[in-house]
Amino acid sequence: MEHKTVQTRDGVELSYLTGGQGRPVFLLGGWSQTATVYAGQFADFCQSHTVYALENRGHGDSQKPTGGYRIERFAKDLFDVVEALDLRDFDAVGHSLSVAMLWDYMEMFGTERPARRLICIDEPAALMARPSWTEKEINEAGSIHPTLESLDDMVTAIRQTRSIEDHLEIIGGMFTSKVNPAALRELAAENLKLPREYAASLIENLMMQDWRPLLPNIHQPTLVFTGELSWHPLASQQFIASTLPNASLEVFSEAERGSHFLMFENPALFNEKALGFLNS
Repeated sequence: MEHKTVQTRDGVELSYLTGGQGRPVFLLGGWSQTATVYAGQFADFCQSHTVYALENRGHGDSQKPTGGYRIERFAKDLFDVVEALDLRDFDAVGHSLSVAMLWDYMEMFGTERPARRLICIDEPAALMARPSWTEKEINEAGSIHPTLESLDDMVTAIRQTRSIEDHLEIIGGMFTSKVNPAALRELAAENLKLPREYAASLIENLMMQDWRPLLPNIHQPTLVFTGELSWHPLASQQFIASTLPNASLEVFSEAERGSHFLMFENPALFNEKALGFLNS
């Protein structure tokens, strides 16, 4: 993989890793993640695709401006990259927050430079519950925060993060007990390249969104991944797969290390399923 940069229209240098040959595919990491979260995908995906493992603004080796830590701005950044690289007929894989970024991208730019196929890894449609919602609505939306106070506690903890240990207190529950401890610490160290004040602003923006009205308008063939051990309700991913007009659902079991980071914990199985879908 080769390291390169590309500039957005507002002048921010974004870092990406690229390699392989074939139809372009973006590998887009979630909140705080760098391109290395997809290290287990690079070799296999490069066999059939030209890979672009993009690091969002503030993340990894990308430039860290003081503003723009919103999903809408990230979607615009992606469009700027697609334009700058003059990509068409591309696929896109999103994990967690970057799934929401892809939904927003398709809403704003889906008629101009649409993705051909989408892979969505474990992102609910609305992470912040509303007081009037029923229990069924909360589960389908995947709302992990029942109140604004709960969200504020999380945002405050992120702002107060000072060490890898602090960060692992926040993200540790997103992995199975079988995850390699050294690999998890390396991932956490990469995460902290995003300054925590920016990380807090970004997660707060994500949590306040409700993407449900957008989903019926995304007609691209889509494969939705989740795991039995994900911290998101299975009902939330079943809802997304049933609401997107042309989607199917793949659920990794506990034995298959089906966590929120299933592609990180079980790259061989993920690559088989994902590439089978993209190359069909």
